[in-house]
Amino acid sequence: MNRKEQQEYKQFLDHQLKWCKNQDLILEGIEIKLYEMKKIAQYVVNHELTAIEIEQLNDQLNELKSEVRVLEKQLHTVVH
Repeated sequence: MNRKEQQEYKQFLDHQLKWCKNQDLILEGIEIKLYEMKKIAQYVVNHELTAIEIEQLNDQLNELKSEVRVLEKQLHTVVH
């Protein structure tokens, strides 16, 4: 491998490393949202709630679900 090929390969690997780190951050964000959703679900199971409280928690779950979808779309971006 000549020097130019080595430089190109290094640039390629640097690019791949940055992409992997970005994917890792996105996955970490998804994990945090899913954990929040789990905490809400556990709270609901362990408490007797009013209809208003249930509605508020459903709203929170739907917001978190929406945020997870946005993060999932970022995972599926194609890098060339």
